[in-house]
Amino acid sequence: MELILKSDNKESIEKIIALAKKLDLDFELKPIRPNDSHMEDLRNRVMNFRAISPSPFGDAESWQRDEREDRNLPFS
Repeated sequence: MELILKSDNKESIEKIIALAKKLDLDFELKPIRPNDSHMEDLRNRVMNFRAISPSPFGDAESWQRDEREDRNLPFS
């Protein structure tokens, strides 16, 4: 017979493992794979990310323009 239990609660899993050992039961631990809707939510969070505060590095475009304004490019 096979019983499948899924939980994100580490404490509950540890209690179940301890009980399985006490009852001399064989068990397997497998990580829970995220389902498709979870992956879609994660993708949307990444794609729609908006910073709360400005970058501590400043504006990359203006930095590059300032740094390179005195250099001649070899192909121009």
